[in-house]
Amino acid sequence: MLGGNVRVESEGARLAVFEHGDRSAPTIVLVHGYPDTHRVWDEVVPLLADEFHVVTYDVRGAGESSAPRGLAAYRLPVLARDLFAVIAAVSPDAPVHVVAHDWGSIQAWEAVTTPDAPIASYTSISGPCLDHVGHWMRRKPTTRHLRQLLNSWYIALFHLPFVAPLLWRHVIGPRWAAVVRRVEGVAPTVVRDGVQGIALYRANFVPRLRSPRVRRTDVPVQLVQPARDRYVTAGVTEDVERWASDVRRRVIDAGHWAPVTHARAVALLVADHVTAHSRPA
Repeated sequence: MLGGNVRVESEGARLAVFEHGDRSAPTIVLVHGYPDTHRVWDEVVPLLADEFHVVTYDVRGAGESSAPRGLAAYRLPVLARDLFAVIAAVSPDAPVHVVAHDWGSIQAWEAVTTPDAPIASYTSISGPCLDHVGHWMRRKPTTRHLRQLLNSWYIALFHLPFVAPLLWRHVIGPRWAAVVRRVEGVAPTVVRDGVQGIALYRANFVPRLRSPRVRRTDVPVQLVQPARDRYVTAGVTEDVERWASDVRRRVIDAGHWAPVTHARAVALLVADHVTAHSRPA
């Protein structure tokens, strides 16, 4: 069993990386969302580590990783290169299986749709490709579009100068920390990470939705949709088959934070998908 953490340098950031399990087993890299840290996977990791080499890391601006300044440091191509740097450090000789949640899924889509990405399979939970969403939003409006817009009220808030950081520091952050502490058991950096993570939204949402790129992949994709997700609706992924050649969909009876509240269900889906797309030893 490997333990502790490794430091990976990437594009001006120092990333805290945590390994579990046998490095000779297939490697699974778990990517957390906003405003979480690698600890969001704490219940999932032990369910996978007996069979797989499991890796988590704090994305730039969160947890034990450093937080570069400026919006350019949080654009999707940079975040994808962070993931590639982690992959190179923990599995230099074989592609890995990526599992991502929330904002982790958004940035992992950027990596998965990069040509020749060293990724054997991808499991996305509650996080679409922003370019796919940009194309989807250009379709004739439906009730699904309206439902997602209503559920995404906070994105507009995050783009308000001065207001969003102040609200996070003094209103949202302390309350959110209490929720995370109750659900995850820890919340030491939630307020700080919430303020820093606003850059993720400001650096990416408007450019990607305004000018969506063509982002395709042949990586086998598993879409896990929590049926009671109040933030990311199923509508934003309804066109994924247009962009990915191998897609399977799974619905679980959970809310947005399924990796915490339904860790066993998530781990079973991940293990099944990884096993189906792992090379024989």
